[in-house]
Amino acid sequence: MGGAGTRAHGTPGLRYDPSRMPAPSSAQRTLGGRLAHVLATGFGAGHSPIVPGTAGSAVGLALFWPLVPLPLGWQLVACVLVFLLGVAASARVARDSGVEDPGIVVVDEIVGQWLTLLALPFTPLCAVLGFILFRVMDVWKPWPARQLEHLPGGWGIMADDVMAGIYANLALQVLLRALSLS
Repeated sequence: MGGAGTRAHGTPGLRYDPSRMPAPSSAQRTLGGRLAHVLATGFGAGHSPIVPGTAGSAVGLALFWPLVPLPLGWQLVACVLVFLLGVAASARVARDSGVEDPGIVVVDEIVGQWLTLLALPFTPLCAVLGFILFRVMDVWKPWPARQLEHLPGGWGIMADDVMAGIYANLALQVLLRALSLS
């Protein structure tokens, strides 16, 4: 894949344009194709006409809330499970759309947002700061996040946001400690 204009997500200046998407294929009309689409788009958040990645992060924040009372181990299991399902779902949507990293795919933002909040107190301050820090890291993509985008298929779609989530989590830990010292 590759080539000019095929990476619609994570590259400045390229946006998802639904009028340029091909009509749904017979593969997309199957139950598996529809389930992949629902998961990959964060239950439709990826279809937001403006900032779909931010919409996906907001969905991630909301979906993390029910995980808060679970032990850390179960939260990690949920992250890994959604990551693996996201790899498959995002690869399917990318293949069906003919776009290497479609902007409508936001399951990567959901997992990245979850990793940002993992093992931290889920307070309003933490949630807001975690949301902002994850969006900054996801856009900035410090090393090796940007390089992880080049992994094949769904792995590349998902892995850069995992790295952004890890960086955001570490930054949030430092920020929360600094705020508690003042």
